[in-house]
Amino acid sequence: MEAITEGVNTINISDSIKKNRIQVSNTKKPLFFYVNLAKRYMQQHNEVELSALGMAIATVVTVAEILKNNGLAVEKKIMTSTVDIKDDSRGRPVQKAKIEILLGKTANFDELMAAAAAAAENGEHGDNEEHTA
Repeated sequence: MEAITEGVNTINISDSIKKNRIQVSNTKKPLFFYVNLAKRYMQQHNEVELSALGMAIATVVTVAEILKNNGLAVEKKIMTSTVDIKDDSRGRPVQKAKIEILLGKTANFDELMAAAAAAAENGEHGDNEEHTA
């Protein structure tokens, strides 16, 4: 029993904040910012959680579909809910739809990422050769 109590007492509060979560906005960043960020998170953590409220839900779904269609990710879990957001202009809480999509790396994720990096590198050198010729 003491070991359990010790374990609970040493839990770091920051552990509860997910390091692999991306909260998506449909106004702040372009779509492929989130696609590339999700790829980086999957490289580091093997999975990524995409989260959005309201109108940004379409952006999250699009990011997930791009990653899936390119063979980089598989869906692990999709959660939907409704959250109360305080709206200062109306003075009362407003309900917003929320979605969370958990994506994991595919078996050939690392292979596809390496191929894409090699293609990008060859493409840069290939362009230079064409311009100098």
